[in-house]
Amino acid sequence: MGRKLYVGNLPYSATQESLQATFSACGEVDSVNLITDRDTGQSKGFGFVEMSTDAEAQKAIQELNGTSLDGRDIKVNEAKPKTQRDNRGGGGGGGYGRGNRW
Repeated sequence: MGRKLYVGNLPYSATQESLQATFSACGEVDSVNLITDRDTGQSKGFGFVEMSTDAEAQKAIQELNGTSLDGRDIKVNEAKPKTQRDNRGGGGGGGYGRGNRW
């Protein structure tokens, strides 16, 4: 069990402070990261909370998963490890002049 939790189905009104307050009822919160749109700054409806201990993280999952936050039933579970992305570009050929040129 890890200490980092994924929190999904958040209302757009959720803030890092409201998540901190909600999760602090289950133990000490080390960090809160609310994911926002890079252009508008609006919440994307999910985030990550890191608890101080595995036991506190487990308690947060048991007590908060499925509970209502500002009218939405939030999802709380253990965060999956970040996967390495392949940044070699790619994406379909397309474009001009790919035919035979003699």
